[in-house]
Amino acid sequence: MFRQRVIRLLLVFVILLTQSGCWSSKEIEDLSVYTGLALDKGEPKGVEREFEELGGSYFKKNKLTATVQIVPEKILGNTGKDGATPKTHYHNISETGDSLLEIFRQISIRKNRPIIGHHLKVVVISEKLVQQEKIRRLMDFLLRDNDIRPSCLIFLSQGPASDTLKTTSEEIPSFRLADMIHNHFRTSKVMKGITLSNLDALMYSRQSFVLQNIVEAQGEVEFSGAGIIKGDTGQWIGNIDQQDVESIAWIKGDIKGGSIKTYNQLNEAITYEIKSVKSKITLKETADEKFSIHVAIESDGRLIENWDDNEHSAEVAYFKELEKIFEERLTEKINALIHKMHSTYKVDVAGFGNWFSIEKPQVWKKIKDHWDEEFIRMPLTFDVKLKITDFGSTTE
Repeated sequence: MFRQRVIRLLLVFVILLTQSGCWSSKEIEDLSVYTGLALDKGEPKGVEREFEELGGSYFKKNKLTATVQIVPEKILGNTGKDGATPKTHYHNISETGDSLLEIFRQISIRKNRPIIGHHLKVVVISEKLVQQEKIRRLMDFLLRDNDIRPSCLIFLSQGPASDTLKTTSEEIPSFRLADMIHNHFRTSKVMKGITLSNLDALMYSRQSFVLQNIVEAQGEVEFSGAGIIKGDTGQWIGNIDQQDVESIAWIKGDIKGGSIKTYNQLNEAITYEIKSVKSKITLKETADEKFSIHVAIESDGRLIENWDDNEHSAEVAYFKELEKIFEERLTEKINALIHKMHSTYKVDVAGFGNWFSIEKPQVWKKIKDHWDEEFIRMPLTFDVKLKITDFGSTTE
């Protein structure tokens, strides 16, 4: 009996020794998890400026101000007294310098817990900063740091980036921004999210691209068009509006949902709801290696709203009339985008370069380093064909 007990105790002891464990783990309560990062031009403000005036400065250049959004430890596990949700959901802290790693380490002398970026959701960069500094420099640390997930989303802001990480409601701003991108399936004004890994590929290709723009007002934020990053300089050169973002989605055929709103001959509002979109790009080449691009767009949808109550919306002839009106409106929007690409900014932001590299890989090797210059010289035409397949639920 005694021998059996000893054997059992020895077995338990051996099993415990062979179990793997997280020997270098750190309790979540001992860390400050940051879920949002905003990058602005280097301008120390508030308490940071007071610290510097009192001698709390170090060897640096004020090139950028980084604001991290820290999720307090109590929101991760504790809910406060009687299960009530605590009022403080997040805390923003800013530091200025010319090295993100040094800035993060500097925050450690202001906090009682080190910050950790395993759960970083969004990075917002102000246009003023990326107009001044190359985006590759700003992203270098984030791309090298193993703590930061390559799936975090990248945005631009028209105003101070730090303002997009504030809110008057109880929600966490960085979580809200990450969730807003999911509305891509509802409207083509919302771009597919550009992640850190996507951005790395875009920067490496040296092609021009766009990032979703955020505007802020009275504690609320909105996606509003996109900012253009020029490929050869890696800097912001201008903005396109919400309609241009939609037009890019139409050209790529990358539309999960959305609508076209316009007006009929009586200036009454009519709305086409998108059910499906197909886009086909073809390349024409002459004997002297001159190229032109043609885009054919087809879509099925429904007449979802009609403010002209005198029309018989179930009649086929009326459908055909409305199809032409919707096609004219979409053509007008795409023409506006093409004008901005060819004349205003002289860059390709609709992804034609990626498509050309697949179609003509040998030619692409010769022109990829100056693709924007080649693109603006290429004639670009398109056809639009919309078909109204039904008129939704109606009492007619």
